[in-house]
Amino acid sequence: MIIRNGLVFQENGTYRKQDLYIEKGRIVSSSREVTDGQEMDARGLKILPGLIDVHSHGAAGCDFSDGSLKGLEKILRYQKSCGVTTYCPTTMTLPEEKLLQVLSSVNAVQKEKDQAVIAGIHMEGPFLDPARKGAHRADSLRCPDAEFFQRCQEACGGRIRLLTMAPNLAGAKELIRDVCGETVVSLGHTDADYDCASRAFDLGAAHVTHLYNAMAPFGHRCPGLVGAAFDYRQVMVELIADGIHVHPCVVRSTFSLFGRDRVVLISDSIAAAGMEDGVCLLSGQKVTVKDGKATLSDGTIAGCAVSLFTCMKRAIRFGVPEGDAVLAATANPARSIGIYDETGSLSPGKRADLLVTDQDLNLLQVL
Repeated sequence: MIIRNGLVFQENGTYRKQDLYIEKGRIVSSSREVTDGQEMDARGLKILPGLIDVHSHGAAGCDFSDGSLKGLEKILRYQKSCGVTTYCPTTMTLPEEKLLQVLSSVNAVQKEKDQAVIAGIHMEGPFLDPARKGAHRADSLRCPDAEFFQRCQEACGGRIRLLTMAPNLAGAKELIRDVCGETVVSLGHTDADYDCASRAFDLGAAHVTHLYNAMAPFGHRCPGLVGAAFDYRQVMVELIADGIHVHPCVVRSTFSLFGRDRVVLISDSIAAAGMEDGVCLLSGQKVTVKDGKATLSDGTIAGCAVSLFTCMKRAIRFGVPEGDAVLAATANPARSIGIYDETGSLSPGKRADLLVTDQDLNLLQVL
């Protein structure tokens, strides 16, 4: 297939009018490599890489932590329809037996054209700080444990791509040393101070889960995890730009503070994404969604009710430059979990994960 005359998003965050060549699901360098004879005129339209959501618990009325194969497939179809072509289903804190069953559910997923591709699992919990547990269940939290983690890896065929953990818990240092070679360690749901977080980054942690949320605030005398992440330039930081989790001013400020190459936009979506306001479940807990805000009965914010594509557009509306926001939803998450050689930009050799939008980024087609 040849897509002609489109405004194609570049790796430097700009658009350039050019033709794109696709052969057998891959972007190729020239028209000579295209054999199917299909052409599309994209004059006046924008062509973006497919979005990559590395932190999402569910959507379309389904919760990944239910462990339902049909539910997971429905989530993947919803994500693809919203422009998310690569996806990391994300666990909640659960009892071990249930967690292993949920993790194993990805093994039965068959690749389908109308579904987002699973890049791996984001294991958020149970190695979280009770003081910053957020919407996670306190009864199943536990200290970092390498043997427990390996049982989880075995259950899903080694597909845990990202692990959120609190570095201030007993056993955290040992776990970081043990697993950094096989998964990306992310710090989150923690009361860790600056020094504790810095030691974890020295050991190999390289990511922060939903910056600002479920951690100590960034103080001028106590900079905490936020300040440590700023000082370690290899660290990527997740950001929920729904306008509920983080104030629009802070969304803008974060891109200025961390730069366009380190912010990873995420949805942190739950089953409510794609649904009307009402009630849904998150790892068995009742969540009420009103005016787009999802909360537990005690008022705790419990994930997000919109897709990553919506979060990206809101970030732009809040004042983030469009190119920076698109990079934060495509190239940056791909680099953060080690799949940039496969997807995240529209370069020859990569999967042809493409979004067609109008000039205002209204999604028209997902290829």
